[in-house]
Amino acid sequence: MHHSSSVDGGYAWMIVLAVFWNNAHHWGVLSSYGIFLEDFISNSRISGGTSLDFALIGGLSASQALVISPLVTMIHRRFGLKTTMALGVLLETAALLGASWSTKVWQLYLSQGVCFGWGLGLQYLSTTFIIPQWFSKKRSLAAGITTAGTGTGGLIYSLATHSMLAWFGSSWSYRILAIIQFVVNTICVLLLRDRVETPPTQKGKRSVRLSLGKRYETWVFIGWSFFSVMGFMVIWYSLATYSRSIGLSASQGSIVTAVMNVGQIFGRPAVGYFSDIVGRFNMTAFATFTSGLLCLLLWVFATTYAALICFALFAGILFGTFWTAVGPLGAEVVGLDDLQSFLTMMWLVCSVPATFAEAIGLKLRTSGDQEFLHTQLFTGFMYIGATLCIVLLRGWKISQRKSLEPGEYRRISSGLSRVVAWETV
Repeated sequence: MHHSSSVDGGYAWMIVLAVFWNNAHHWGVLSSYGIFLEDFISNSRISGGTSLDFALIGGLSASQALVISPLVTMIHRRFGLKTTMALGVLLETAALLGASWSTKVWQLYLSQGVCFGWGLGLQYLSTTFIIPQWFSKKRSLAAGITTAGTGTGGLIYSLATHSMLAWFGSSWSYRILAIIQFVVNTICVLLLRDRVETPPTQKGKRSVRLSLGKRYETWVFIGWSFFSVMGFMVIWYSLATYSRSIGLSASQGSIVTAVMNVGQIFGRPAVGYFSDIVGRFNMTAFATFTSGLLCLLLWVFATTYAALICFALFAGILFGTFWTAVGPLGAEVVGLDDLQSFLTMMWLVCSVPATFAEAIGLKLRTSGDQEFLHTQLFTGFMYIGATLCIVLLRGWKISQRKSLEPGEYRRISSGLSRVVAWETV
């Protein structure tokens, strides 16, 4: 493998800047769909669609990005990073333009759902593999900064989309988003490059190394990913709708979404920074568990505007930890050589919660004063399940480290001690 630059410095920070703004202009644009969703439900521009249809379309965008992970890996290995990313930008632009002209729900499924999801996947999955190449000691901090782009874009577009819908309507709002993301993401593609080039002998190999599926740690990691994505998608798409259910206006709902994105802007780099200090497994376990507690103990009782703002801020800081931690933790589990194949398997499994999480959240709604109670409890327990998985993965990592140490440190008294023992891991 050819190394074009050293890690943790120099051009690596230009890579961080490019990935940051790339995330802002695909995940950020996708987060604005929550505002479009409310508009579609309230108005009748799209014929034949129900609230469940519109919720599924939002989930489909995210899930399609994960479903095509084997294809992304294959294109990346055969044609390189820039070609993969450029194809994603073109598909995303076509999707937003297609959504602007959609009048039937099946057209929105194909444009906003499938086509946008493929464009998102070609870009996001490629950049997930880049950061571990360029960073070692500061890997989690770099990942946190880049994923903060999601919150930055979400903040910009949750406010801008609300205003654009009022001024221009949904059709021209989509077209404006298409133009902006095309310009910014094209610049990002020109700046990005792999540090570790794929050797010619590797380009024809299969995109998924199936033997990784035989490992205990693979499935514990996938369990953490599955539950985390399930909880994340429900909160991400539900807050604006929940705010309307407690009597807030559409403007207040967009502010709640904006505050959640502010939390992501500051929270994700902070999670990355502390992960490098106290250990990536430790910080991930803490943030995931706290996200569950916030859902169960704060969101359930957030029935006023002020309370919901507090929940949105604290949840925004922590609930997207998965997206910050997934690349660095994956590198810790299998190493850089198998990381792309490892993440491909994980993305395929996570396409299931990405597709159905918000639909499940809507179906769990009931009538009465607390119509979102079951949704809130479901989300909280998803994060608790994710916490159990990451704690087990942490115990595995400690056992791996101890097995390589000499003398008395090699012996571990029990499986429980591996889970609860303090280690910077």
